Amino acid sequence: MNPTIKKEVPMANVVKLLDWTETLPERMRTLQEVVERMFNETASNFTRMETFVPRVDIVETDKEYAIHLAVPGMKKEDFKIEVSEGRLVVSGERKFQKEEGDKKTYHRVETQYGAFLRTFLLPEDVKPEGITAEYVDGILKVSLPKDEKKAQAVRIEVK
Repeated sequence: MNPTIKKEVPMANVVKLLDWTETLPERMRTLQEVVERMFNETASNFTRMETFVPRVDIVETDKEYAIHLAVPGMKKEDFKIEVSEGRLVVSGERKFQKEEGDKKTYHRVETQYGAFLRTFLLPEDVKPEGITAEYVDGILKVSLPKDEKKAQAVRIEVK
């Protein structure tokens, strides 16, 4: 009978094997996180494409208030601006422009698309009939002139 011959395994290979088996659960967790993040980002992208809220700057000077909405990639016809019941309502829609037969693969779309609606309470000294708007370089500028008569302070004497 021949005795069983054991082949010697270098210790470095055993360490590598142990390291691999110990990190397997960690690697699986990492893969799971990557997959979850991918699906979460995809879900948020679908939500983001339905509606968005444009960023706004509101500035006041002696003569007017100015509202600047950051809405690049639109046309002036895409906006609707109304004044009703002491409120300024600005709405519109930025559509995703995918051309017919477009063979592009979009790996990431971070630009927000969809309908938006912003409502602003007008200060009492705004002259609604003088409100104007212009769209230049991706910024919608709404000018709200002040009514000088309403803007004057009235001092009331206490008796």
